[in-house]
Amino acid sequence: MNRFLSRPARTVSAVVASVLAACCLTACSGGRTGASVAVRVNQVGYVTGEKKFAYVMGNREQLADVEYEVLDERGNTAGHGGLGPSLDGWNSTYTAVRTVDLSSFDRTGTYRLRLVGADAGPETRFRVAPARQLLDPLRADTVHFFGTQRDGEDVLTDATGREPSHLTDREARVYEPPRADAAAGPEPAGSGGPVDVSGGWFDAGDFLKFTHTASYVVGQMLTTVRDTPSVPGLREEARHGLRWLDRMWDGTTGTLYVQVGLGPGGKEVRGDHDVWRLPEEDDRLTVEPGDADYLIKFRPVFRAGEPGGPLSPNLAGRVSAAFALAAQTEAAEDPAQAREWLDKAAAVYARADTRPDRGALVTTVPADYYQEHSWRDDMEWAAVELARGADALGDARRSRWRDEAADWARAALKEERGAALGPADVSALAHAGLLTSADPDPGLAAALRAELRRQVETGRKRAAGDPFRSGVVPSDFDAVPNTFGLLATAELYARVTGDHRYDEFAARQLAWVFGANAWGTSFVVGAGDLYPHCLQHQVANLAMSRTGRGDILRGAVVNGPNDAGLLKERGALEGGRPCSFAPDGRPWSEFDGRGAGYVDDVRAWQTVEPADDFTSTALYALSLTAARS
Repeated sequence: MNRFLSRPARTVSAVVASVLAACCLTACSGGRTGASVAVRVNQVGYVTGEKKFAYVMGNREQLADVEYEVLDERGNTAGHGGLGPSLDGWNSTYTAVRTVDLSSFDRTGTYRLRLVGADAGPETRFRVAPARQLLDPLRADTVHFFGTQRDGEDVLTDATGREPSHLTDREARVYEPPRADAAAGPEPAGSGGPVDVSGGWFDAGDFLKFTHTASYVVGQMLTTVRDTPSVPGLREEARHGLRWLDRMWDGTTGTLYVQVGLGPGGKEVRGDHDVWRLPEEDDRLTVEPGDADYLIKFRPVFRAGEPGGPLSPNLAGRVSAAFALAAQTEAAEDPAQAREWLDKAAAVYARADTRPDRGALVTTVPADYYQEHSWRDDMEWAAVELARGADALGDARRSRWRDEAADWARAALKEERGAALGPADVSALAHAGLLTSADPDPGLAAALRAELRRQVETGRKRAAGDPFRSGVVPSDFDAVPNTFGLLATAELYARVTGDHRYDEFAARQLAWVFGANAWGTSFVVGAGDLYPHCLQHQVANLAMSRTGRGDILRGAVVNGPNDAGLLKERGALEGGRPCSFAPDGRPWSEFDGRGAGYVDDVRAWQTVEPADDFTSTALYALSLTAARS
C-alpha cells in the first residue's frame, strides 16, 4: 500500500543539532583515505540487568587491532577491551562488523565509548538505566502519535494545528467494491445508508480508515492497559478507536463496514491516494455527483458482506476480541456498559463464516493493502477474550467460550503456521492469552508453548546469520514492525513459560530498532539522537510548514529498511513539501547492504511511512519489556 508522507516539525537549528549529534553518535569518520569506521549503539539506552551490545563497522584489516575504552560521566576509565570476532561483512566498504560487549556496565548513567587504534573517530555516547526510565517516555510518545492520527470532530488541534475533518463521514453512503476496469469508480450499493462512520484514526500517512487494522490496534491497546504498567492517555485513546469500531458495526442489520474512503481512483474519478492535502480541505470542496473529486469529499463506505450475512472470520474474530477486551477493561467501573460490549462481541463472533472459501478473507478494498491468509488465530483470540470478559462479569457463557478457544487453538496449530505478531497474524496474542487464562489440558498447553517458541526461534536463527543480529530480513517489507512483533512474542513466551532463554535475543532486537543497525538510525520518531525526519505523512508534511509546531509525529514507527531496488526511483510529489535528510551529508546508500536499503525522504513510502499497526505493536512490545523489567 502506498502509505504516505511527513517530516516532524523541526527548526533549522534543531536539524543542524541532530546532524552533529548523529555524526558524533555514529563515529562516522576514518583516519585513512577511503577508510570509514562507524559505531552503532542503542541510542535510547540499555536496560540495567540486560545484555548490551554495540557494533563496529569497518574494513576488516582496519579493525584487526582496534580496541575500545569506556569512560564514565566524570571522564574516568570504566572499562576497556578488544572487539569481539567479526560477525561477517555488510557491504563492500564495511567488510567486517564486530561487537563490543557492554553488558558489564550496569550502573545507571551515560557513558562514552571510544575506539583505540586506527584513528577510528570521535566518541559515541550510550546510556544505561532501568527499563521504565528508558521506555516509559517512548510509550507515551506512541499514544501521542495516535492523537495526531485522529479524524472527525475530536482532533487534537494543539498537536497539529488541524481542524475537524471529514465531517461528511457522519452521513456516508455505502458502495460496492470497485471493479478493476471501472473508470468512474465504485457504484453505490442497493441499500446505501447513510451511515455514521465519522471519527477514528487515519490508518497511515493517508486518510483511509480500516476496520481490519483499527480492531487490531484497539485490541493491542486494551491488552496493554490490562496487562502492563499504565501509560498516560492510553485508555482514552483506545476508547477513541473503540467508538469508531462501534460505528462500523451495525448490530440491528448485522452489517460490518470495513473501510472509509477510496484509495486509488480511475480515469474519471480521483481517490485518496491521488491527492496530497490536509484532510480538512476535503470538506471545503464544492462538488456534485459525477465530479472527479466527489468521492474525496463524500467518501464511500464498503461492507464486509451483505447485511445479516456471514462475516469473514478474520475480521469477525479481531473485532469481537476488541469488543470483549473493552468489556474486561470497563467491568470494574461500568458493569452495564461492559455487558453491552460483551454482547456486541458475542454477536460479531457468532456471525463468523467458519468455512470460508479459499482466498476469500476480507481485509481492505483492495485486499492487497493488507494481505492475510490465516483466520483461526483471530477466532481463537476472540474466544479467549470473550471467556475472560464473561469471567469478569460473571457470565455463564464463559465455559463455552473457553472450550471454543481451545478448539480454535488446536485448529490453528494444525492448519496455520504462525508468523511475526502483526495485523496478518495474531496467534501469539491468542496462544499466550489461552495459556494464561483458560488452563488448557497439558497436551494443548505444551503445543502452544512450543509454537510460541518456534516463532521466536525462527527469528533467532535468522539473527545468527545477520551481522547486527537482526531477527528479520531487512530487505523485506515491514522489517521494523516485524522486529517489534518478534520482541513481543519473545516477551510473551518468557511470561507464559518462565523460560528466559531469549532475553539476549530480545535485547538485541530492541537495540536494532533504536540504532544498532547498519544505518545508525532509530526507526521511531523522537527516539534517540537520529531518527526519521522526512516521513511520508501528509498531515505532518503540510501542517508543519504552515504552523511551525514541534515534532508532531513523536512516537511514530516507520517500516525501516526495505529492498534497495525499490528505492532507486522516487518521483515528484505533487502538492507536498520537498524533504530529504541524511546525517552529515553522506548518502544513506553508503550503509546499504545484503540487498537492503534505507532512505529518509518524503517520497519513500517504502521506508519512512508510519502506520497505526506498526506503532501499536511497538507500544505492546515496549510495554511487555517494561513489565518484565
